[in-house]
Amino acid sequence: MASGDTLLIFEPMANQPPAANMATFGGRNQHPVLDFDDTTDEAAVFSGVMPDHYDGGGITVTLIGTWTSDNDDGHTTQMEVSFERIGDAVLDIDADDFAAARDCTLTVNATCGKTDVASVAFTDGAQMDDVAAGELFRLKAACDCSDSTHTGDFELQAIKIEET
Repeated sequence: MASGDTLLIFEPMANQPPAANMATFGGRNQHPVLDFDDTTDEAAVFSGVMPDHYDGGGITVTLIGTWTSDNDDGHTTQMEVSFERIGDAVLDIDADDFAAARDCTLTVNATCGKTDVASVAFTDGAQMDDVAAGELFRLKAACDCSDSTHTGDFELQAIKIEET
């Protein structure tokens, strides 16, 4: 694989909600979205298998979303992205074990309904919980309300993982 090649795409319907404080399913003009509240930290979790052609280097995670009602382009949404390696006999799945989260900041568009696209880079190794090619893993995207200034819900439309 080459830098910039897409490895995986997660859409809202692939969410496997956590037991508490989960982003909720919603829709906008028949586009499925995950709604993240502006006052409560909420999360979405996605399972995947890292493609065999992943070369083991860093990756970039890109979030794409919009807001239900906010159109103040001075506002932002702080999302925290983290990986959990499941692998082969690596993790007891009876408990979560996500690596430290990395911040991804999206900026509200002045036209309500227009999306923003923001990315966060992960080096190989600990930042992405040592996920290797062919391994099962989970990715968590969580809204950090204490570091966000948006009003209304943030609507996550997709997550893209690409080779760095």
